[in-house]
Amino acid sequence: MTYRVKLNDFEGPLDLLLFFIKRDQLDIYDIPIARITREFLDYVHYIRMLDLEIAGEFIVMAATLMQIKVRMLLPHEEGIEDLIEDDPRKELADRLAEYARFKEASRSFDHLQE
Repeated sequence: MTYRVKLNDFEGPLDLLLFFIKRDQLDIYDIPIARITREFLDYVHYIRMLDLEIAGEFIVMAATLMQIKVRMLLPHEEGIEDLIEDDPRKELADRLAEYARFKEASRSFDHLQE
């Protein structure tokens, strides 16, 4: 997945998602998928008018959020739970945490240059 898209306010889908999480003071490992997806799609409608290629990357992230929600809603049969990931949000939350660390490191380097 691409991590670098420069817009006026956000540098790609992970940056926007991280913004929503920080703004609402959410736990990165307990993302309210339906609400965040709705806000994400609102933003996609806005940027689609600006650049269709960039909007595509955001649509991929929105689809990922919807896939996570579907996996959370599907019933799990007893006995196969060990084969199914415990929480479908974990992979995305881990990526967001890693992205946040790199973003903070980048800010630290910017301050060192000044």
